Amino acid sequence: MDLFSQQEGPIRSGFQKHILAGGELWVMPNFLSAEKAAAYYRQIKETINWRQEKIKMYGKTHPLPRLTAWHADAGYHYKYAGILCRPDPWTPALLEIKQQIELLLPRQKFNSVLLNLYRDGHDKMGWHADDEKELGVNPTIASVSLGAIRRFDLKHRKNKALKLQIALSPGSLLLMTGGLQHHWLHQVPAQKKVRAARINLTYRKIIGGSQP
Repeated sequence: MDLFSQQEGPIRSGFQKHILAGGELWVMPNFLSAEKAAAYYRQIKETINWRQEKIKMYGKTHPLPRLTAWHADAGYHYKYAGILCRPDPWTPALLEIKQQIELLLPRQKFNSVLLNLYRDGHDKMGWHADDEKELGVNPTIASVSLGAIRRFDLKHRKNKALKLQIALSPGSLLLMTGGLQHHWLHQVPAQKKVRAARINLTYRKIIGGSQP
């Protein structure tokens, strides 16, 4: 899937494109200026109702090693890892960022965003793919990073030799599209030397709003 039309060459040139087997990864390091990224970080960190969710593994309940929130159009729920996310309404900051992404990608319209707050380098996210049925086939996911620089890892599901590591800086925009979620896994590993917090916003399009 091509995210850009032929008339959007200048926009496309602002991205670094990674051709991955079965999918595509695009990165725009300076999607937001340093000043805007810092301002959004402060506003979002202070105004969001962050939650400490819990997951069950091997019969035991464990707290997620990060805080989360889910904001979306009314009626758009999301379920992952056994966690049901009920939507909070859009905040001005989350809506502004969404609109800026959609200006770059006129073919994409997002109706939800999953937020993750990594309080320090001990917080993490394990290997997974965003392949839930609510996201449809070959979803495009737009990920904005704020705060501390953290590593983003990818590995192919079958070919262990295929892997990629990217350091995501504040203000960067990462796009995952095509069949990436079917063929690759990704993670945000623990980096215990990182002491500052990071906020990650992953904008998505949920197919079919429904009540849980």
